[in-house]
Amino acid sequence: MAANFLLEVVTPHRLVASQEVDEITAPGAEGEFGVLPGHTPFFTTLKVGEVMFRAGKEERHMAVTWGFVEVLPDRVTILTEAAELAPEIDVERAKRAKDRAEKQLKQLRHEDKEFYSSMGALERAMNRLTVASRRR
Repeated sequence: MAANFLLEVVTPHRLVASQEVDEITAPGAEGEFGVLPGHTPFFTTLKVGEVMFRAGKEERHMAVTWGFVEVLPDRVTILTEAAELAPEIDVERAKRAKDRAEKQLKQLRHEDKEFYSSMGALERAMNRLTVASRRR
């Protein structure tokens, strides 16, 4: 069995990561999952959350939005609408997005169409802030 596998993270705008890693954890729609080399193949959806990947002693963190994950024994491919490595996250921009979403939510009712898009914006902003806090 191989000691590592290829991780590729792709958005519509760029290749965010392409490297050999020892393990990953990701936020699947059915819950967080982990992958080690030689994992049984599967395909799942991705939800807003944090992807952690480790190569040797180096651990990196990434904020992702919805998408898809394909796991093969020697490769994991993540196709996501957006992904940012922790050092790339603009914390001030994420704080402004969080504040804006919280302000909108205070003015909306659950029945309002915009309520759920504001909830999504708040979730994404808070995820970005959480991942940004993991910078080393």
